Amino acid sequence: MSLKFLFSTILLWVLLGIAFSCKSNKITNKLSVSKEPKTVLSLQPSADNPRNSEGDFIRLKNGNLLFVYTHYTHYTQGTGSDHDPAHLASRYSEDNGKTWSIKDEVVLPNEGGMNVMSVSLLRLHNGSIALFYLRKNSTVDCIPMMRISTDEAKSWGSPIPCITDKKGYFVLNNDRVVQLEDGRLMFAVAEHPTTQKGFSAKGNLFSYYSDDNGETWTSSEMVPNNTEIITQEPGLIEMNDGRIMMYIRASGGVQQLSFSKDRGASWSHIEASSIYSPLSPATIEKVPGTGDWVMVWNNNDGSDPAIKAKRTPLTIAISKDEGKTWGNIKNIAIDPDGWYCYTALYFTDPQDIILGHCAGNRVQGTGLAITNITTLNLDWLVKPGG
Repeated sequence: MSLKFLFSTILLWVLLGIAFSCKSNKITNKLSVSKEPKTVLSLQPSADNPRNSEGDFIRLKNGNLLFVYTHYTHYTQGTGSDHDPAHLASRYSEDNGKTWSIKDEVVLPNEGGMNVMSVSLLRLHNGSIALFYLRKNSTVDCIPMMRISTDEAKSWGSPIPCITDKKGYFVLNNDRVVQLEDGRLMFAVAEHPTTQKGFSAKGNLFSYYSDDNGETWTSSEMVPNNTEIITQEPGLIEMNDGRIMMYIRASGGVQQLSFSKDRGASWSHIEASSIYSPLSPATIEKVPGTGDWVMVWNNNDGSDPAIKAKRTPLTIAISKDEGKTWGNIKNIAIDPDGWYCYTALYFTDPQDIILGHCAGNRVQGTGLAITNITTLNLDWLVKPGG
């Protein structure tokens, strides 16, 4: 073998080594990038729009993301309280949530005696989009309604009442409707009766389910609760063994739980979870393609007097055992005067999360008035010390 040939061979292997090294570094760098929480849109109140809150996301078939939320108005000098006038408005994103449209579009005018609010959006197994919301006529008449779109949210069908067996004031939070693997639609509500003492804070909990894509709905039995614990604003998640878990905003310092073994027809007595929380709602959803769950809530056990019973911080965590334990706990927002709640959680990609959440300031009186859209990545969540 000539020296010239030997030198050429060695040079070739060196160049190939450099090339593979560069390629390897690029892959490693790409995998190590983690998107920390970033606010990409803040819906601020204005003179004729005192509050923006309680929305949800859906991806359209053209790739755009749609966010529909509760837009309060000053039609009757409203200040943005829960019973003031509001309609449903939307913003959209063409770049997977990085930027959002500037102007609101009215999705549904106010058709209630008080307002329409608390949006849930769901892509049904048949391909259509379901829009759920509360039609609030009075403090004794508030029920969830459903409309269907077959043209990718360009128009919506006639309203279908989801509760017809009872009359009263029923609270269905935003981002709360689920479709089970077998196609059953289901949500959970808290009924707040008006008594001689006034509006009852302790809600009677029920689930409602539909096996005909929302045309008709059936009520469960009431969730048993023989305690003095206040229960409100329940949510649902389907478990691997077919049970349904209900997680419940509650007094007493932790989220409460109830379980159904018969697909929502009946429920177990409430029981304390390991999720420390003020009287504030949580949101739990499945991580696509895994058995993991992700939760967003106020991780506040009341031990800090400065924030005791306050809806801060805004925290996210992962469970690998269907909610028995939670790890990778990280704060998204930590302002001690912040008021973080009513979260919509949506996976734009298997690793990318987008949140819509109230993000006002308690001291400034804007607690529920401001809604932020925040993006983050699961790599950041599982990255040690990140």
